[in-house]
Amino acid sequence: MMFLKRWLIGTAMLYALSVAAQAHDRSAAQKEVWKTVEAYNAAYDRGDLESFMSYFHNDYRGWIYSAPLPTDRSKVRKFVEYDMKNAKVVFSDLSPAEILIFNHIAVVHYFWTSVEKRGEGKEESNSGRWTDVLMKVGDKWVLVADHGGRTTKN
Repeated sequence: MMFLKRWLIGTAMLYALSVAAQAHDRSAAQKEVWKTVEAYNAAYDRGDLESFMSYFHNDYRGWIYSAPLPTDRSKVRKFVEYDMKNAKVVFSDLSPAEILIFNHIAVVHYFWTSVEKRGEGKEESNSGRWTDVLMKVGDKWVLVADHGGRTTKN
């Protein structure tokens, strides 16, 4: 059991170092895309609904793990508005796993962790992963699709 624990910790550390090394090797376009992902996640964290939603293309479709079917921009807005009224993000962290760019389309795989305060001030820790598909419209990257969600069980 101790060997397995050490192996898991070692593997996690090697992965973290690999991700950190890749950050230095990213192209300017990959850095621009990642900056966009950080920007809309930061808007969500601070409860800025309008800024967050400004990153969604009108024809956006996304599929969260817990949903039976993909959803559109208007439904995302309803759920996000509800969440922003009922929870406050205390802490969050994003870790890119991979950023692929094909002309004006980008695919971003990343991990996230957050701590939120709900109604009675109880803090809840969550983590998960997302795959975001962005399209460059003019000079701005916007979400056209995503898939993912929470992988922790609370």
